Amino acid sequence: MALPLPLGLTHSEVAFVAEMELVTVVPRQRLESIDLLSGKTPPLRPPHRADLPLWLALLLKKQRRANIVPPPWLHPASLADIVHRETKVHPHAFSEPMPTASRARQSQPGYAGRIGGGDSSEVILSPPFRSNCTSAAPAGYLPYHWLEVAEALITHASDDLGGNTSEIRGLLRDLVEVRAAKMRDSAETLGAEGQGGVVSLRGVGAMELAENRGFVLGVVDGVRKIGGAVETARREKEEEMDLGGGDGGRGGYGGDGDSDDDMGI
Repeated sequence: MALPLPLGLTHSEVAFVAEMELVTVVPRQRLESIDLLSGKTPPLRPPHRADLPLWLALLLKKQRRANIVPPPWLHPASLADIVHRETKVHPHAFSEPMPTASRARQSQPGYAGRIGGGDSSEVILSPPFRSNCTSAAPAGYLPYHWLEVAEALITHASDDLGGNTSEIRGLLRDLVEVRAAKMRDSAETLGAEGQGGVVSLRGVGAMELAENRGFVLGVVDGVRKIGGAVETARREKEEEMDLGGGDGGRGGYGGDGDSDDDMGI
């Protein structure tokens, strides 16, 4: 008999989905474009950079046909800044997610518009089609698949990180611990009075959601059971009060009960 599958995605499934994120590579050999389900890859011409899916970049790295350029947010200085904001500036909230890419408006100098928005004919971009893990990504922000991409690059392309692997590991460990504590604290507020059972998950990554899904669902289920028990007790108390009030009214109105004894009948 097969065991029931857990709710949501597992650790390995989230890591598999994260391999669709685009990363920047520096090819060592010429390679023509490849037809993929997501479209054609750009042709590789050394030493020009190109953006490829993470799984293809790791394959070329393993074959020593390309080097991977780490995204700016994975540099030690950027990670240290994020840790500082998570612990000192916003100790009770997650750091802001990576801003949406924008471009200048030709018709309105000095103004910029969000890529994929504004015009209804444009397609709104979302991972893995946004360049959140390429060399063009801004520093100081974490993408949706930040932990999975960082683990993959540290494991398979540590020599491309500039010799800062140990420092990056330590900063990532600090981020994971701080954000896990915030996730537990936010789950405790689900049952707090006045919260309305709502918790903001803005800035939370995919792996963090997958790992804490069971814990959060357990808290929600417990809060739901407590609320149901309180509501049942309230309804039973109201029914008892209604029944008690009705009997007293009927006794006084009809002359039954104690009034008969008082009259000597």
